[in-house]
Amino acid sequence: MSATSPTPDRPTTVFLVDDHSIVRHGLRSYLSVTSDIDVVGEAGDGAEAITAIARMIADGRAPDVALVDLMMPGLDGIGLAEALQMMPGSPRVIILSSFGDVERLRSALRAGVSGYVLKSASAETIAQAVREVSVGKLLHLDPVLSASLTQTVAPTGMAVSLTTRESDVVALVAKGKSNKGIAAALYISERTARTHVSHLLGKLGLESRIQLAIWAHANGFALASPEDFVHDRSGGAAAR
Repeated sequence: MSATSPTPDRPTTVFLVDDHSIVRHGLRSYLSVTSDIDVVGEAGDGAEAITAIARMIADGRAPDVALVDLMMPGLDGIGLAEALQMMPGSPRVIILSSFGDVERLRSALRAGVSGYVLKSASAETIAQAVREVSVGKLLHLDPVLSASLTQTVAPTGMAVSLTTRESDVVALVAKGKSNKGIAAALYISERTARTHVSHLLGKLGLESRIQLAIWAHANGFALASPEDFVHDRSGGAAAR
């Protein structure tokens, strides 16, 4: 993933990948007038994108985010995301797709994407996805897709009782916090944070951290922010 993150003094940099030039033009036109986002390159297919992004990484100017079309001739969006995962310092990937089926979404998540947004979304929604992903949010999903995927992540109507500490951990996972970030927020060891996450996966019948983040968003935990927690050195954390 990208080695640096945008700051108030530096806009988020974006690389566009789509085989339709009119789509790239539309995205560039909107994003270029957004003060905190800067389009720094584009490509018409996956192979071209890999070459261009590799050159940018080598030059020390890797983009923060790549907005990638799902369906392209040759190397498609999922193949490109998988290839970028192998490149140190590569951008986080947001898939832009006309398809809202869960199977394509699952394939994209397995490829390591950080976001999946429908092309029917508003330009501001796409820009917001870029902002969230660029600062390290674990996952940004189109709300319609998130609702659909949630039905396959945990049984409908599943009764779950979480402890206060478990709720704290889920809320922080929803915010994209790593085990180290969770440990720092709750004044616990990184090992303990990892144990909490593993326990939650088992308790909720989930298979991955991404599924936990999806479950958290669907159940309202993403509405909390790290600033909503009151910490104490004894390990307690409660919502204000």
